Amino acid sequence: MVNTAKRNTKKVGDISESAVITALIKCGYEVSIPFGENHRYDIIVDKDGVLSRIQIKSGRLRRGVVDYAACSSHSHRGGPNSRSYQGEVDYFGVYCKDTDSVYLIPSADAPATRGSLRIDRTKQGQSKKIRWAHPYVIQVCTPVLVGSAAESVVRPLDRELPFWPS
Repeated sequence: MVNTAKRNTKKVGDISESAVITALIKCGYEVSIPFGENHRYDIIVDKDGVLSRIQIKSGRLRRGVVDYAACSSHSHRGGPNSRSYQGEVDYFGVYCKDTDSVYLIPSADAPATRGSLRIDRTKQGQSKKIRWAHPYVIQVCTPVLVGSAAESVVRPLDRELPFWPS
């Protein structure tokens, strides 16, 4: 039987926001949510007095790659329209349900429209000009088993970020 139910994008977005905010709090950041919905960023993160704007996105695993939108899009009377976040956010916080992981990508590392993070090796063995996911992972969740405590693996990125703790 074919599933014809419409994807609940609001619920998907709420789950992604919850996952990213939780991961950042576990990493020791103070997270603020701006009032209203007219901001180009979803949250503001404070670490040691340094504020950073983060746009949260939902990632989808396709053919070994986590894809996410690096721009906003909408359809009005003029047809579909998209707008880049470049210069308006400092990071993208991406949650991918399929990998159950949270990724923090500096906006300078993200393309203007669609971002992608490779999980699996390429079929041709290509290694140059690949944006691997592992340097951007900030949290990988593990399933909770009956009778065990919830567990998460939280680790810093493999490179320096302006507000990453030492």
